[in-house]
Amino acid sequence: MKTRGRPVLQIELQPDERDFLQRLSRKRNAPAAEIKRAQAILMMDQGESNQTVAAAVGLCAQTIGTLRKRFGSSRLQGLSDLPRSGAPRSIQDEEVQAIVEATLRSMPKGCTHWSTRRMAKKHEISHASVARIWRAFGLKPHRSESFQLSSDPYYVEKVRDVVGLYMSPPENALVLCVDEKSQIQALERSQPVMPLSHGRVERRTPEYFRHGTLSLFAALDVKKGQVLGGCYQRHRASEFLLFLKQIEKHVAPEVAQGRTVHLVLDNYSTHKAAGVMRWLVKRPHWHLHFTPTHASWLNQVERFFAKITNDAIRRGNFHSVGELKKAIEEYLSDHNQAPKPFRWTADASTILAKNAALCKELQ
Repeated sequence: MKTRGRPVLQIELQPDERDFLQRLSRKRNAPAAEIKRAQAILMMDQGESNQTVAAAVGLCAQTIGTLRKRFGSSRLQGLSDLPRSGAPRSIQDEEVQAIVEATLRSMPKGCTHWSTRRMAKKHEISHASVARIWRAFGLKPHRSESFQLSSDPYYVEKVRDVVGLYMSPPENALVLCVDEKSQIQALERSQPVMPLSHGRVERRTPEYFRHGTLSLFAALDVKKGQVLGGCYQRHRASEFLLFLKQIEKHVAPEVAQGRTVHLVLDNYSTHKAAGVMRWLVKRPHWHLHFTPTHASWLNQVERFFAKITNDAIRRGNFHSVGELKKAIEEYLSDHNQAPKPFRWTADASTILAKNAALCKELQ
């Protein structure tokens, strides 16, 4: 007995094709359309009809028939969507090139940068079209970033010295990153803070009363992540020397075991004051490592300063310097209960290569 209708193309998969389709059908992050097509072709390989396959994967029988033909002629390449014609382009290549060049090589009159609407007005197209062109070419004229190249003549040597302490410290060494966060203001909002509630973020008035300032001196233990801190009214050489003496008391047990103390510092004048140097000369087991000028980011304690500012200071409401000092001390105590060291991953060669690339770009 002969079957009626058109002959159906039989799909027979090769082992590698079947393996690929089985893996694709189980993927969770693959396009849903491709997963359905893979499942459909696997069922075709088992001899199922178009109607059965269509009901199982949720497509119509006509679509399954088209997929059967496409796979028969193109094999695995037939899984992807075919290019579609769509509406004709309204913006030609010449105009796209003109917009890109204008963005890169010109400025709007009276402004420092282009916006989508200014560019759209100049070229008489929609601002959405300008936005699509900028996205395609990775242009973001609304954004700006800052950079600072170090002018230190010993930049390379200092980078290798400091980064070497982080990534391969000397044997039996205690590495401390030391710096001060000066002029921390005790600010009291002039009106009560409106707390967080359902559907509303916390709100505060921009007006405030100043109740004075203090400076936070901190020493970060690179290996343990613990932070030794001290709050002072000012940040002169005398206060820095007092903090060094506080560090000395803190590390005395480890120094007694023969450990050397390595301090990473920036080039602030108080760190090199005569009184500080005279004090350090009497302690040969202490070693200073200065970061290059304009490169205080090499000092890991700066990362801790950013963290305490974000967590405890910026949104605080302090009625006195005493309240501010108490908040800082409580944060330090809580941090040291479960310290977590910052992980330094960039070696000196990587840092120097990035600086070299930036210098080359500026030439």
